[in-house]
Amino acid sequence: GVLAQVAKLGYKNVEFYVPFYYTWTPAFARDVRKTMDDLGLHCTSTHNQMDAYQPEGMGKAVELNQILGSRYLINARRPAYPNIDGWKGLADTLNKANEKIRAAGLFAGYHTTANEWKMVEGQRPVEVLFKGTDKSFVHQLDVGTCVAQGADPVAWIKQNPGRIRSLHLKDWSPEKEYGVLFGEGKAPWKEIFAAAESKGGAEFYIIEQENSTEPPLEAVKKDLALYMAFRKKH
Repeated sequence: GVLAQVAKLGYKNVEFYVPFYYTWTPAFARDVRKTMDDLGLHCTSTHNQMDAYQPEGMGKAVELNQILGSRYLINARRPAYPNIDGWKGLADTLNKANEKIRAAGLFAGYHTTANEWKMVEGQRPVEVLFKGTDKSFVHQLDVGTCVAQGADPVAWIKQNPGRIRSLHLKDWSPEKEYGVLFGEGKAPWKEIFAAAESKGGAEFYIIEQENSTEPPLEAVKKDLALYMAFRKKH
């Protein structure tokens, strides 16, 4: 039912998340895929926890993503390591998993939260992660958390050409934090889109609305309209 409403609003792509989608059976995933096909929707990627990058759980994640038509297994849930060695270990784990996921014709990637932009032992974990992984391991840049931590999303995209395959278009403001709609916060969207499409290698965008005071579907309806108007203007 939600997929039907999302399609009616004008969205073309969706991203499923854990632990929700990872509990599905292959048969149920095929039903979801048929529903998406009937609605003209495409699953671009999935959010995953660490199970999907371990030998015992990777097979299920790959199978479900292949059924859904997704090409990107994005890591979105893991510990906030208190030291750099922990982040280096995570990079190593994800890098090894990426080799096997790539062999299945998919890509592994990483969705940044606030934790990766905060300094740990004099370094930013996001830099440790992407220095410690192969260039085929992609970054799904959450713009809102990047801006909220005082980091420069445009500079980061330019530093990692070809690796910013998707972005979460979440905005942020000092007053309302993540409660703003697209374009109503502090993110420099014009420069972000220019960098993402000329340097980053962006293939698709995901509108993420967090902490809205409006009902979720009403919020994402407005977000899409704001996004389309912005892209038409710029």
